[in-house]
Amino acid sequence: MSEKSEQRLSVFKTYKLYVGGKFPRSESGRVYEVTDSKGKWLANAPLSSRKDARDAVVAARKAFGGWAGATAYNRGQILYRVAEMLEGRKGQFVHEVADAEGLSKSKAAVVVEAAIDRWVWYAGWTDKIAQIVGGANPVAGPYFNLSTPEPTGVVTVVAPQDSSFLGLVSVIAPVIATGNTAVVIASEKSPLPALSLGEVLATSDLPGGVVNILSGKAAEMGPHLAAHQDVNGIDLTGTDADLARDLEIAAADNLKRVLRRRAEDFGESPSTDRMTAFMETKTVWHPTGSLGASGSSY
Repeated sequence: MSEKSEQRLSVFKTYKLYVGGKFPRSESGRVYEVTDSKGKWLANAPLSSRKDARDAVVAARKAFGGWAGATAYNRGQILYRVAEMLEGRKGQFVHEVADAEGLSKSKAAVVVEAAIDRWVWYAGWTDKIAQIVGGANPVAGPYFNLSTPEPTGVVTVVAPQDSSFLGLVSVIAPVIATGNTAVVIASEKSPLPALSLGEVLATSDLPGGVVNILSGKAAEMGPHLAAHQDVNGIDLTGTDADLARDLEIAAADNLKRVLRRRAEDFGESPSTDRMTAFMETKTVWHPTGSLGASGSSY
């Protein structure tokens, strides 16, 4: 083979949004440059618009009924399948995380493996969380009084800015594990691992619309999503103090559940707090009735 024939141009990847199980470009046609920790150009990412955010909410609402209605065991199987797919593409995520966070390949590999393990951890909780936060309540009377958890609905998630993959997984997995659907605003400066996660979700068994991933400016999309009447909750993890305050005020209009921003080390062991943050409790009363002439009840 001649030297000339061996020369070739690299095939650069075109990153797209992930909305409703599909990969649209931003309807605005806008993009912005994404660079690594040293300022080297990596890719152009879509700069999502208000219309993109609305489309993501529509997709999330459409998917909510089927996802919330699936058995908890089935949701766990699907989340585990996502982890399997992540494991198969681990090399790609190591490369993207290393570029995004300025890590060596070995340190990025540790982060990616922790993110996959985190996804598996939440997958295992899908059919167990109800036993922890639900139960039978003692009442004075011949009644069963049962409290069971239910998903809140459509949740907007502002992903962490500095933890492009482990933090991302740590805020998405608990939201969908409990039956919610999500509209995710990826890290503005490091969106590529999030957009690649969309490709994994699309090739897993996760129904389209359960997770929708937008790249761009949280300060631009956040206020519209916080005020959106069909969004039921918002996670402010990736916001700064000023934006968090504005979004909390907007979210109060339809009494959204709000998970406030807080200092968080995503490398620490997870807890069930992020799952219960977007769960409602349904309490049902049911008469026990009587058995036989003796009046004994069960």
